[in-house]
Amino acid sequence: MTRSPRTPAPRITVLPVQPGDPPFRIVEIDGEVIGSATGMTDVLIAAAAADIPVHDLEDPATVRWVGGGKLSWKPH
Repeated sequence: MTRSPRTPAPRITVLPVQPGDPPFRIVEIDGEVIGSATGMTDVLIAAAAADIPVHDLEDPATVRWVGGGKLSWKPH
C-alpha cells in the first residue's frame, strides 16, 4: 500500500474580503490572527515580519487564499 505524503498546511492564511473603507482581508500566521491586509504588499510585509520567505504568492504550500486569490481585494 502506497501512502501519500502529507503536505503541511501553509503558515499564512488570507481570509475573505471584508467590507470597509478600504476593503480588507484578515491575515493569519500559524493559525493566529496577526492583522489585516488591503493588498498583496501587506501580506508580504506580514510574512517578512514573521520571518517567512514568500517566493510565490500563488504557491498553496506558502499561502492559503480563502474566498478569492491574491488579486481579490473587493467585496463580492
